Amino acid sequence: MKMKDNPSKNIQKYDDTHDSPGSPRHRKVSARWVPDEGCKPLIDEAPVFYPTEEEFQDTIGYISTIRSAAEAYGICRIVPPPSWKPPCPLKEKKFWENSKFSTRIQQVDLLQNREPMRKKSSRKRKRRRQFNSRPRRRARPEAEDKFGFQSGSDFTLADFEIFSEEFKESYFEATGKNQDDGVRWRPSVDEIEGEYWRIIEQPTDEVEVYYGADLETGMLGSGFPKGKSLSGDSKIDQYVKSGWNLNNLARLPGSVLNFEECNISGVVVPWLYIGMCFSSFCWHVEDHHLYSLNYLHWGDPKIWYGVPGNRADQLENAMRKYMPDLFEENPDLLNELVTQLSPSVLKSESVPVYRVVQNSGEFVLTFPRAYHSGFNCGFNCAEAVNVAPVDWLQHGQSAVELYSVQRRKTSISHDKLLLAAARKAVRALWQILVLKKENRENLRWKSLCGKDGMLTQAIKTRVNLEEKRMARLTGKQFKKMEKDFDLDAERECFSCFYDLHLFAACCDCSSEKFACLKHANRVCGCDQDNTRFVLLRHTVDELNTLVRALEGSVDDLEIWASEDDRNGALGSKNSKLFGVDLSSPSSVRSNASMKNDSVENCEQRSSVCVEPVSFGSVVFGKLWCNKDAIFPKGYKSRVKFFSICDPSIKSGYTSEIVDGGLIGPLFKVTLEEQPNETFVRGSADQCWEMVLQRLNQEITRQRRLGSNQGLPPLQPSSSINGLEMFGFHSPSIVQAIEALDPHQKCTGYWKNKIPANKPSSSNSGDNLAADQKNFSETRSDEGEIADSFEGDFNLLVGNGDSLSEDEIRSVLRRLMRKANSEEMEIMHTHKKSQKSSKTNRTNPTRRQISDKSLRARTGFSFPAVQEWRLLSTWHFPAPLGWYLPATWRMTMGTIPDEYPQKLPMMGKKIIHLMSMDTGMGIFVGYEYGYGYLSTHPAPYPYI
Repeated sequence: MKMKDNPSKNIQKYDDTHDSPGSPRHRKVSARWVPDEGCKPLIDEAPVFYPTEEEFQDTIGYISTIRSAAEAYGICRIVPPPSWKPPCPLKEKKFWENSKFSTRIQQVDLLQNREPMRKKSSRKRKRRRQFNSRPRRRARPEAEDKFGFQSGSDFTLADFEIFSEEFKESYFEATGKNQDDGVRWRPSVDEIEGEYWRIIEQPTDEVEVYYGADLETGMLGSGFPKGKSLSGDSKIDQYVKSGWNLNNLARLPGSVLNFEECNISGVVVPWLYIGMCFSSFCWHVEDHHLYSLNYLHWGDPKIWYGVPGNRADQLENAMRKYMPDLFEENPDLLNELVTQLSPSVLKSESVPVYRVVQNSGEFVLTFPRAYHSGFNCGFNCAEAVNVAPVDWLQHGQSAVELYSVQRRKTSISHDKLLLAAARKAVRALWQILVLKKENRENLRWKSLCGKDGMLTQAIKTRVNLEEKRMARLTGKQFKKMEKDFDLDAERECFSCFYDLHLFAACCDCSSEKFACLKHANRVCGCDQDNTRFVLLRHTVDELNTLVRALEGSVDDLEIWASEDDRNGALGSKNSKLFGVDLSSPSSVRSNASMKNDSVENCEQRSSVCVEPVSFGSVVFGKLWCNKDAIFPKGYKSRVKFFSICDPSIKSGYTSEIVDGGLIGPLFKVTLEEQPNETFVRGSADQCWEMVLQRLNQEITRQRRLGSNQGLPPLQPSSSINGLEMFGFHSPSIVQAIEALDPHQKCTGYWKNKIPANKPSSSNSGDNLAADQKNFSETRSDEGEIADSFEGDFNLLVGNGDSLSEDEIRSVLRRLMRKANSEEMEIMHTHKKSQKSSKTNRTNPTRRQISDKSLRARTGFSFPAVQEWRLLSTWHFPAPLGWYLPATWRMTMGTIPDEYPQKLPMMGKKIIHLMSMDTGMGIFVGYEYGYGYLSTHPAPYPYI
């Protein structure tokens, strides 16, 4: 378009600090439409689909149903039901008139016919992962600028609409023209299309336009209402939650991008496109050959052209044939979206091309590796994002292999998504085949499995590929990869940028340099094979087990599921177990009924978000449940709370339930960034009360030091609920745990959930209530702890031979509740060491232990005693018992100053056993009901 140095009269004043004097906005339109020379391509139309209201409810499901009919075209149009009319926040006056967006200048007449640039181009198109990246503005264009990336003016939508309309009227000489009915004349879509391709194929004038492309909705805003727009108005909220809202699409159930943890701009987070007449998007495929969905919010139509994915090579060959100099200069030209080639030319080269005219309020779907291009007929606004139904996996695998050959960086970890999808499917199959639970989501995943299932085939292809590469390696050691190997940073091959989530070759000589299996022998220059090794996230045998599990082998399902749990796979953000979504943390609140709340509603009402990590396994016994919750052994969850090390920030805490043997479950809370900061108690409430006490101590300490900045107020005990912090008030977690007990054997829990019409035949409920009361009892000072501890202990000492097992359990639980966290942790450690043997119960005999024997073992002198009494009537396979003289008493105390070198205890708190006859005593620890001398690192067999 030939332009004179004369700004348009009607353009509103704007900030032109960064605009070039020769930019389109500063020049008058002089090029004109040549109606008799239009070059409209004669090509077939792509299919159009009209989903019903019911079909439109399931976005991923609908895409799957039309795939067989539409994929052969590479592109299709989807027209929503007439009732679907989402509000557009971008049209609000505040945004329309004030928010600015950046543009780029497009030289339309040079998109196909241009000479190679003097400089070679090295920039590769890669999705931005941060919302703060933006092209650097230039004061003026220079001859050396790379073609297609010259920055243009900043506009508001109001300004851009004025500029776009004036350009279009001037170019088509429509000013003042009216039709016979008096309506203002406007060029038709066919007329605009013919003129566009005339400019591309037979340019006679310079034509430059602006395009607001790849605008990050994370910064500018989305054309769809988001979660913060929830208002209680069902008419608006339906669009906030809709699967066709592009803010939701990528991570819908059924999309593999649901397992992507990063908010990748342009892939998971939509981009906006604000166009004017002739602004163009040139031939390209989506990153990783993903599907894309584009929605036209408003404005003039957008014309698309698509080529089926299985003909991508033909298109590339045709473009190289017609533009050899451009491709010689830059082999990656197609990755830069700056080159058009007429559909007429492609058709002459036997490349099938199909056309779509997208109107306002309609969607356009592109398929994996389907090249597409197009242009805008006038001022409009569109939004687009990627999506990945499971059938994409085979295309994604081809994409990363192609990227490796091209030495092109990846945007997503294909292997991470592949494994996450497989884990999800394994859980769905387990539910169906073992638990006999069928629901829509499980059946969807089942349909992708089996010997010929899409997911099974994708995993099998991936395993076979790496198995062949591994077979070619020689002299390499294999080591298990740490599960957080690529947690904080992507690991990629130093040579080809291949993603290393599954396998990584490295050498001791260069610990931060990694290679894929194809380039394993080039990872370093040293000639010491014994220093090179391959890191494996899963062995090939494990992956083959996964394949068989997906094929439906119940034995392999069980093996993989148990292996998965041991490897912490349930910690993956987007896993699901038993139909419960682990991807989004389950928000919880206290003192309210949770039965009928959805996770989504719960998230909106509470600031406490609990993320389940592992649901463990149910233990059937009175101690492993109460009327409020079931306590599975091995259960683990994560939650954010004020850090006890730095209260000004929130840190992650891991809550878990471990096996305490006869005393039942132990509740353990650990600060993730400081694993040595652990709290172990007999109940969830007591655990988190200890955390709260420690937090308040740290807040007080820092205030005394004058560090008040960012500190929260002291937290009252009523501000926290232990069951809530563990996640036992979360509906999704409760649902998953209940699914572990399908036959409702945890009667203490289920009888309170199911209304009973007749009284209970036992008094177990009363006993349970008493246990709960004891669980929550608190102590006011150290003396009270010592006194109550002494009473419980003497009960056992005085009646050790006659107490029943239930009585011993009850007393032991009270003893354990009075132990501090360090003592509880030591007990748990010893219990784990005994885990491999079965518990033996015997009738122990009494023993005579002489003063000489005690002196030999402890270094202390003790009075000769005639008899030591057993603490309890049970002991573990290593025959450990706790014997005490009948005349001795026990108190809690601290290590005496005179024995510091003799008593390396596990903490300051110890048990002091004193002879009432002589006043002499010994100091012992305790562990699961049997004692050991504090002067020895491990329990003695008999004392």
